[in-house]
Amino acid sequence: MPTSWPGYRTISQIGVGARSTISRVVCDKSGDSFALKRVVRNGPDDDRFIEQAENEFAVSSQIDHPSLRRSLDIQRTRKWFKTRELLILMEYVTGQTLDDIRPEQLPRSIALFKKIAEALHSLHKAGFVHADIKPNNILIDGDAVKIIDFGQSCPIGHKKDRIQGTPDYIAPEQVRKMPLDERTDVFNLGATMYWVLTGHTFPTDMQGHSESNTIKGLKRTPKEINEEIPATLSALVMDCCTENPQNRPKDMHQLISRLNVAEDILNGGLDTDKKLPQDATRSARKN
Repeated sequence: MPTSWPGYRTISQIGVGARSTISRVVCDKSGDSFALKRVVRNGPDDDRFIEQAENEFAVSSQIDHPSLRRSLDIQRTRKWFKTRELLILMEYVTGQTLDDIRPEQLPRSIALFKKIAEALHSLHKAGFVHADIKPNNILIDGDAVKIIDFGQSCPIGHKKDRIQGTPDYIAPEQVRKMPLDERTDVFNLGATMYWVLTGHTFPTDMQGHSESNTIKGLKRTPKEINEEIPATLSALVMDCCTENPQNRPKDMHQLISRLNVAEDILNGGLDTDKKLPQDATRSARKN
């Protein structure tokens, strides 16, 4: 089985997953760096990893936005009609995850939220839902933002056969295996914003019980945890995390408009050096 891409040389390993590795490779002709993802199937239990990698390529090869990581090409090795290995050539990106470098200033947080929402708006215009937005899937490099990992992405309106998502960020409709749309990413991003602003994760219920029990344990809004957070921003986060999708911002365009209002209020009178509270919990889980 090939472990490298012809015409590219491996420089270093930059990531490891359950059945995958990601390496930095350099093109022999151009000298440009790329990322090479290798996924190996050792048995039937690994089919889902192959499926997610295939899905990641299917979605990220169709997008073109500076804040969305793009896949460029794919190679498959098959045996007895089964894919045994995948190689995906991807855009090489640098930076640290939002999980690792949670911002301390409110203005920077809002600016990052807007960039994430703008990228997701572009993804939605292309017809896809990311379905796994969380701090660990957002890379930050200075002022640049890059959303990664499209393994759980799906077409807008798609209904999945099994529950996929990350505890603390999963939307109720994901738990209930209902059709997913733009508002699913609104919830995931809302839960991410809640964590960034408070240091606490948003309580969600992975059991998918009755509607009244899907979200448990929420006692405080972001503003109740940190009084320096504008009420408009706190309310937006809570609206994004509303259980019923009909009551959330309908899309990223509406979410961005409300972030602009919060930003204007913040710039109008709040000390921009005020810092967010240190992490109370640090559980941006990695799936």
